[in-house]
Amino acid sequence: MKFRDGQWLVAEGVRVEYAEEVYRITPTASNKGISLLCPTRKVMTRGDTLNLGTVSLDIEAAFDGVISIEATHWQGAVRRGPDFDLFPAGRPDAEARITKTETGTTLTAGSLSATVSGKPHEFNITFHSSDKNGKPLTTLLNRSVGYAYTPATSNPKQLADMRNIKHYTFTQTTLGVGESIHGLGERFGPFNKVGQKVELWNDDGGTSSDQAYKNISFYLSSRGYGVFIDTPERVELEIGSERCCRLQTSVEGQRLKWYIIHGPSPREILSKYSILTGAPGGVPSWSFGLWLSTSFTTSYDEKTVNSFLTGMKARDIPVEVFHFDCFWLKAFQWCDFEFDREMFPDPKGQISRLKADGIVKKVCVWTNPYLGQASAVFAEAAAKGYLLKRKNGDIFQWDLWQTGMGIVDFTNPDACAWFVGCLEKLFDQGIDSIKTDFGERIPFEDVQWFDTSVDPGRMHNFYAFIYNKLVYEALQKRYGKNEAVLFARTATAGNQRFPLTWGGDCESTPEAMAESVRGGLSLGLSGFAFWSVDIGGFEGSPPPWIYKRWVAFGLLCSHSRLHGSNSYRVPWTVDDDDKTEEGCSATLRKWTHLKARLMPYIFSQAQESIKGGLPLSLRAMCIEFPDDPTAWTLDRQFMLGDSLLVAPIFEEDGTVQFYLPQGPWTNFFSGEVIVGSGWHTQTHGFGTLPLFVRPNTLLVLGKEGETRTVYDYTSDVEVRSYFAEDGATMNLVDNQGNSVGKLEMKGSEILGLEQLKGNSTVAVISK
Repeated sequence: MKFRDGQWLVAEGVRVEYAEEVYRITPTASNKGISLLCPTRKVMTRGDTLNLGTVSLDIEAAFDGVISIEATHWQGAVRRGPDFDLFPAGRPDAEARITKTETGTTLTAGSLSATVSGKPHEFNITFHSSDKNGKPLTTLLNRSVGYAYTPATSNPKQLADMRNIKHYTFTQTTLGVGESIHGLGERFGPFNKVGQKVELWNDDGGTSSDQAYKNISFYLSSRGYGVFIDTPERVELEIGSERCCRLQTSVEGQRLKWYIIHGPSPREILSKYSILTGAPGGVPSWSFGLWLSTSFTTSYDEKTVNSFLTGMKARDIPVEVFHFDCFWLKAFQWCDFEFDREMFPDPKGQISRLKADGIVKKVCVWTNPYLGQASAVFAEAAAKGYLLKRKNGDIFQWDLWQTGMGIVDFTNPDACAWFVGCLEKLFDQGIDSIKTDFGERIPFEDVQWFDTSVDPGRMHNFYAFIYNKLVYEALQKRYGKNEAVLFARTATAGNQRFPLTWGGDCESTPEAMAESVRGGLSLGLSGFAFWSVDIGGFEGSPPPWIYKRWVAFGLLCSHSRLHGSNSYRVPWTVDDDDKTEEGCSATLRKWTHLKARLMPYIFSQAQESIKGGLPLSLRAMCIEFPDDPTAWTLDRQFMLGDSLLVAPIFEEDGTVQFYLPQGPWTNFFSGEVIVGSGWHTQTHGFGTLPLFVRPNTLLVLGKEGETRTVYDYTSDVEVRSYFAEDGATMNLVDNQGNSVGKLEMKGSEILGLEQLKGNSTVAVISK
């Protein structure tokens, strides 16, 4: 929200009060920080302290390299939930050191410090590294902390009745010259958020708008720091869009709390962020295989499903997971957790037969927390009080999506248990995974939650957390801690703990594929390790060339799913079953087989991503090359793990431009070496794209011709050396993710080869 009209004027209808000076500094109650009393005008005489508002600014050490800042106007405002589940693995010790000199007061938390200027009548708080260089990261300068009223008030007595007056709290941190801002969830617009207004409010807006399914209140700066905004409520950011040199964060309320996280590298920032909100959850190796969907509004029954899977097997395209989308349920009865028996007379038997025949290993179904009133479960949930209500006691219903639909109230423990019971009935039928769709359109006006202590505005985004947590933990309880996989569309901070997510409803166009790349990059910079996309696009029917280009991109995401809206995504329906090597079936087969070969590398990198809070894929180039200014601008390419560079192709003729950072990079397919840094243009058929191996890499691949996703990642493998120097390593894992050893370059020799089994080979590709 903008509070000013240009640099000089206040916006029409708004009254703004700024913290003008630091009047007093005292220790915080925790003794881990300092509390600043900041009047909204300079206090020159005792009389200036009367009829005056103040802002309290509490600055505390959270843990090494992390400091929290909380701005408060009126301390007596009720603190309503829900709150983010912080430090889920335990809170590290916080050592705070406070020093005072003539120039100011400094709070130090390990590698990060905050210094409050000691000049009289000045408001200036600088966040900087704690080393002798004291590199400044960002600053709260004059008129950067305050509160605002709308409509504007002219007399303090008007605040006796606040029912029709909105109160906002805001802070403005400085943006340095050339600084770029990234993250804030799965955002499909420009990769660098400077110049944008961003509203953190989950909504179902597709991939071609400024709305987002996954609003994550965390951003990462190219200057070596990140910021986590500690509230699930609506947050509005003006990122160089109100004042070009500042990033403004505002919320409607009396308090605003955020954490500044020092890196200086993106890896360190994301690692510390994962301590704060939780590390990404692990996913089983089978989930990295190809997922095939029925698509959304297509017509399908048991015979159709069988034809899809037998057709894929006949074309040597292994399918790891088959997904039943919405119409496994009877129309108007979503989501009642019951197969439509007219289309699927024996679902348990069908699933059992599919698995026994070996044409698919796992089965997933679509669900959501919305209950249409035509379903029997609506009546049951309504009678038991499991649905969200209006303030007058009516069940909250609308005809958006499902007729007379109600929303499961997950603040009610009995409703949670009931919902899990519905899922368990699906597990009993052989369902292995759940697609948790929706959860964005959660009303916040005229609603009454079962838990009366929660604020409906804070529940809107937070619903994504409790919804996906419930389903994920139900899967863990049934199948084991590391075997749970859900396919979620909505998320908020902390949802990275419940993998995985996909990018929502994109069109079947090259522009939408590029939007999806930007969305995946931004979500990865928000602490999410695993991400997928609807291969071919969701809306519309992709022409063969887009389908094939998207297949290449999609099979190099961490997870890969064929899914559409009103058209199938099995390849032979896209190009009239073109049987040539350039056809859709051959293209899908090539890329599915390649991913199978890459599994020893991919699954090893997955474990490292979980430990470090890093995206596996899509991993933004700036994570691996933070000192390369160009890396912070790249939104059409990404890293798969730390060693493979991927540049999707968006042109029908196969032309693609990509950037290689410094060093000799090796084309995975041809072995050609290109020395970076610089931009390059190539033209590719459908069986290749720019896939380059980073110098100083040891790469372990499955054997030539490997088509399985799950196998022994240390037996019959191929070890490749790409300009590997002394100290280069590759961690070996089994197909459960357990570490089983390490390969290491020592001079010209690779140590640890004795850990490999079978007919494993070694090849020096580049030296």
